Amino acid sequence: MSDLDSNSRARKIDDPDAKRPESPQISNKEMFFVVGGFNLIQKLLLIVTGLLTLGAAGVEVLGVYEKGSIELADILLLFLYTEIVAMVVVSYTGQGSVFVYPIFIAITALARLIVLQGKDMDPQNILFEAGAIVLLALAAMMILRLPRHH
Repeated sequence: MSDLDSNSRARKIDDPDAKRPESPQISNKEMFFVVGGFNLIQKLLLIVTGLLTLGAAGVEVLGVYEKGSIELADILLLFLYTEIVAMVVVSYTGQGSVFVYPIFIAITALARLIVLQGKDMDPQNILFEAGAIVLLALAAMMILRLPRHH
């Protein structure tokens, strides 16, 4: 193949006026049912997730009550449930940054892991998990602080 053939082929690919294959046309009615259907499924799954999270939090509170004492791991687990509920609310309403809540959940889960492993944990693992918490905190800060382009 000569340079002329490859140059003309490259121009055809880069040419915005070049004819593109036609995509199937979707009617407004089909779009309404498909998008509306998936939105409905998403809302229902968010409601189920919220209810299951509230149920799990209730079981945890009952366990703390029956045990008669509160430990830091119990409090951190309740924070995890609270953050999941907050993520469900943000996802359901569409207000706020959905991306930052999984980061908060990961930070709390790592902190809970450090607390649960306690003094028996290898010091190197504590450094790795603490480093992961710092990286996640920096990521959350960047998501919340950097300007958004729409």
